[in-house]
Amino acid sequence: MSGLIGHTMYGILALKAAKGRGLAVTPLIERHLPSFLCGAYLGCDIQVMPEAVCADTGREVGFGTVPLDKSPITGGAVKPWTLEHDGRKYRPKEIHELFYGRAHLVFGWSKEDMPLRVPWDHLADYCALAIRDEMSSERGLAYALGWMVHMVGDSLIKSIQPGIRMHLLDGVYTPRNRIVQDQFTYHTIGGELGIDWVKTFRDMAATPVETIQPHYMRVDAKRGKLAEVFDAGWKPELQPLLAAVLAENRRWLPHHTEDVLRVVQRDSEEAKRVSGGLEFEAMNEMAESAGMRNTLVIIAEQCADLMEHTIAQVPEWRDLPRQPAQGWDKLKRA
Repeated sequence: MSGLIGHTMYGILALKAAKGRGLAVTPLIERHLPSFLCGAYLGCDIQVMPEAVCADTGREVGFGTVPLDKSPITGGAVKPWTLEHDGRKYRPKEIHELFYGRAHLVFGWSKEDMPLRVPWDHLADYCALAIRDEMSSERGLAYALGWMVHMVGDSLIKSIQPGIRMHLLDGVYTPRNRIVQDQFTYHTIGGELGIDWVKTFRDMAATPVETIQPHYMRVDAKRGKLAEVFDAGWKPELQPLLAAVLAENRRWLPHHTEDVLRVVQRDSEEAKRVSGGLEFEAMNEMAESAGMRNTLVIIAEQCADLMEHTIAQVPEWRDLPRQPAQGWDKLKRA
């Protein structure tokens, strides 16, 4: 799916799965839901920025690291977009290479930083240590729980970790089927759950940067329990650049949201083109038949697994009473 629709839905469903288990952190998440959902997207995807500039209008266009041959505004030429910081210009690909793996932990590292990758079976250990170092901000903790959702969702849907056996159109996660996943998730599942997507995205974009993000990315001063166990790869000299990147992510998110909302419309010609000529009804039926509902449920439950394993290692959370479990229907069709 598009990162925006997919990861936002993973967050919404992960909360349902967590409430279904009565996890103690669910009231915290609900008090800071926009930050939780923002963490489920921007907590990892640091490439949310323009890719190019329309030569005819001077307007920024596109999505960082996704090649753009012509302007979506005029059809004319585009020029490379750069983030200017401290006298240097950075292309989105450079930013991706510097920070993507640091946010995703289990994959996405540049070749030289591969030794810093966190094994899947130690992910809860890492998350718990980072969280224990930053317990003072409840909103920041909600953001970090969203970050955890992103790592699980990406790892499963991109087959970094086993667990998803869906074959939709031409695979599990492909350039053609991502728009099919988007249409189904946005219209069908979003409709069933009564999601106000426009408000949800607007509220996410309005949330502030959280200090826990540079810490879990090992881009602040080497400190705390996280540094005691994961002592390699700390680069505090990158913190000013990361701060500029995170600010840019929030600046560009409303613009990216407009692009996503345009493409996901039922009558979108771009969606039809990308999917290979499919109309909305065909996409919807295809997603149902392929088991997209079950895919979303698997991701949500594994997100709740990571939350539960992390809670067990955070004394301040482990000692909290469980909430009354609120069963959820796991997206069963009415």
